[in-house]
Amino acid sequence: MNPSSTPTTAALSAHGIIAGYAGVNVLHEVSMEVAAGEMLAIVGPNGSGKSTLLRVLAGTMRPWRGRVELEGAPLDSFDRRALARRIASVSQENTVAFCFTVMEIVLMGRAPHLGAFRFEGRRDLEIAEAALDRFDLLPLARRHIEELSGGERKRVFLARALTQEPRVMLLDEPTAFLDLKHVVGIFTRLRELASSRGMAVVATLHDLNAAAAYADRVMLLKDGRVVGCGAPAEVLTERNLRSVYETEIYVGTNPITGKIAILPAHDPALR
Repeated sequence: MNPSSTPTTAALSAHGIIAGYAGVNVLHEVSMEVAAGEMLAIVGPNGSGKSTLLRVLAGTMRPWRGRVELEGAPLDSFDRRALARRIASVSQENTVAFCFTVMEIVLMGRAPHLGAFRFEGRRDLEIAEAALDRFDLLPLARRHIEELSGGERKRVFLARALTQEPRVMLLDEPTAFLDLKHVVGIFTRLRELASSRGMAVVATLHDLNAAAAYADRVMLLKDGRVVGCGAPAEVLTERNLRSVYETEIYVGTNPITGKIAILPAHDPALR
């Protein structure tokens, strides 16, 4: 998708969202939309409302005001099973109560597609294996989740989300705990999935350079309000980033990729 284009068909949208906890507002009149086949990165400092917005978009948290629509229909018009067939979420922290194997956890992503008394069939296994392969996990399929590193666990839950065959993926810091090789691999795969399946991807990120390199559009939040939303080069400007992060920022150009590059500018030589 052209990073500078404006989505025409919203796979998921939010309108005037006000939400919070214990009577304290976290989100203030937040509106956004993401199109099929598009990757939207939500960035901002800690406490800016990124994770709260994902919960509202996923339907796990009700806003006090505003509405969320999935493919033009109110989010609350879908029952939980129907919603799980369309939206897959991966949170920052994923815990498992029992010592399941990697394959068992990934196969849990097929649950929304199975009846109450139906077990996984050959096609379900093929979908799970394909997801494992896409995230370089096939050699770990029989390992127990407790035996894996934090980065490996993150990839397991991404594979489980993919096994749901969703139309929208909501990812809270999807590359946390991952080394550089797997950060590049995850974003490359997410871009491929968005293009090949027309899947909308919404990801919260602390890594501004990853957002600039891989996202079609970026939403910048501060104190639960939208500072800007658009192409990375339009939103991730020195002026916006200094205001939001309250520190000096250098924004230049990566000479290899041509994408913008962002660095803290404490060194006067960078300014």
